[in-house]
Order: sequence, then structure tokens, then C-alpha cells
Amino acid sequence: RTTGLGRLLFGARGVDPYMEHPATLWLIHWQLAGHAEKTTWFWAFSHYPALTFERENFIKKLDRLAKDRSWSRVAQATLKNDVACFIRTYVARPSSGKVGHDDALESQLTELGLIKAIGKKDGFRFVRGSKSTLGDGVFAYALLDFWARYSGAATLSFEAIAHAPGSPGRTFLFDENDVADRLAGIDEITNGALRWSEAAGLKQVVRNSEIGDDAVLALLMKDFDERAEREAA
Repeated sequence: RTTGLGRLLFGARGVDPYMEHPATLWLIHWQLAGHAEKTTWFWAFSHYPALTFERENFIKKLDRLAKDRSWSRVAQATLKNDVACFIRTYVARPSSGKVGHDDALESQLTELGLIKAIGKKDGFRFVRGSKSTLGDGVFAYALLDFWARYSGAATLSFEAIAHAPGSPGRTFLFDENDVADRLAGIDEITNGALRWSEAAGLKQVVRNSEIGDDAVLALLMKDFDERAEREAA
């Protein structure tokens, strides 16, 4: 069955059935890269130790990961195909007049600018820093989703939000300052349900009240509503 998020985006009255809004693209990226079961995507954003990589070296490190974790029957062809799919998710191929219309189609997530091709052959770079098209609603949604899987405590440390595997900081390729800027406004974004605190030298988010599933999805609507208001103006 489709989830509440799927119905919100693509249902009979979905807010973005044709994936035209940046918020939808960021949410899809979050679903891919912020969850450990999507191995290549999750590992790339949460565990890969460098900002640049080459395709073959990337495959070798994934192969080592599989061996270290004693995963059975991980074929080289599977690794190569998975890495190729991962790269094509975020990096558009150079334009060429020789490809057909179907081959020229690119993943819409290339618009996020998270990974760029660099000069060397099959070289790529993760693009860290602020993300102007990522709305506060999507950030709050991701924070709450991560929190629910990471800890049941009423507080969540800045360190975890910025650096833990699967965190918003890792998955959205934020610098610490970018995370801090987002968290400074979390009280307003969530109508007081979450609060940023630096009391006693502890940087953390405090949960003042529980946020139900419907309220979490309502946070996303702020991003879609804001764009609709700008277009109407």
C-alpha cells in the first residue's frame, strides 16, 4: 500500500503528481539516501570518507563493505550496475547528438546538484553547503523521520543531526553552519513542538510535544503552499 507521503504527493489529489516541485525531489532523495536499506545510496552519503570519488574505487569500497559484513552472493556485475544507477540518479550525462530520446532522459534528481562530474575520467564530487531549494518543511520532516529511527529520547544532539549516519546533515550534504542555521528556526517551523537549545553548553533540539503523522505531513505542505503563493503573486 502507498504511504501517507506517497498519497500526499501522487494521490488522486496529490500536491505534485508530475514531480515539478523541488520539495518532491528532496523528499525522494531523502527516501533513497537517508535509509540504511538503500545500501549504495545510504553508504555513499553517510559513510563514504571523501568528497571526491572515482567510479572504480567506489565499486571496490562497496565490495569491501560487502565482504566485511559477510553479505553473500554480491556479484561484481551487481555492484557495477548499482553504482552506475547511483551516479545516473544525481549526475546528468554529457549531451550528445548520437543518443535517442529515451537514452537522453535524465533523473530529475540531477536538478538537486548534490554530485558533480569533475575533470578526471569517471571522477565525481559531492557538493557540500547550503541548499537553496530545500525548504524548511522538508528539513523538519527529515529531522523527525531521522529522530524516530535514531532515538526515543526527548532531546537530540546537534552532533547527531549534523554527523550521524542517515542524519539530515549527512544526507543533505550540509556543513555544520548550514545545520545550525536550519535548527535556529525549528521552533517557528514546528509551531513550538520542537525547540533549539544551547543551555548549559549543550547544543540540542528539545521535543516539547509529540507530532503525529498528519502533523508531520502538514509540515511539508508549508513548502508547497509557499511556492503556490509566490506563483500566484
